[in-house]
Amino acid sequence: MSFERLNIPAFIENLDMVVSFVEERADNSALEAKKKFGLLIAVEEAFVNVCHYAYPQTHGDVTISIGTEKGQFIVEISDSGAPFDLLSLPEPDTDSDIMEREIGGLGVHFIRTLTDQTSYCRENGKNVLRMALRTDG
Repeated sequence: MSFERLNIPAFIENLDMVVSFVEERADNSALEAKKKFGLLIAVEEAFVNVCHYAYPQTHGDVTISIGTEKGQFIVEISDSGAPFDLLSLPEPDTDSDIMEREIGGLGVHFIRTLTDQTSYCRENGKNVLRMALRTDG
């Protein structure tokens, strides 16, 4: 499988470019509109996490890789920042009154729930978050 890649500095100012890159490729795939919308939210959350936390003492890049395989639209977000498996975070409290809840955690919740399959690995000194959505229904 071949991936299209965007390598970009991990700055919030580049969020629009990342979202546009993913959206254009999703538009050219068999991904239904509702899934595309959820994916764009998940990609935004993941990119913002990299921008805020991957490079605490310096600056670095993030690579967005997009491809399809076996009826799935795949987005991988990788960075060479501090090792961090955001999927290891606990599920947020979504049952309590909003005023009683801890702040944070909803972004990871969106990543988990708005994609069909999500995984994390540390590979060759890089964090790799892989999000997949079925294109076959």
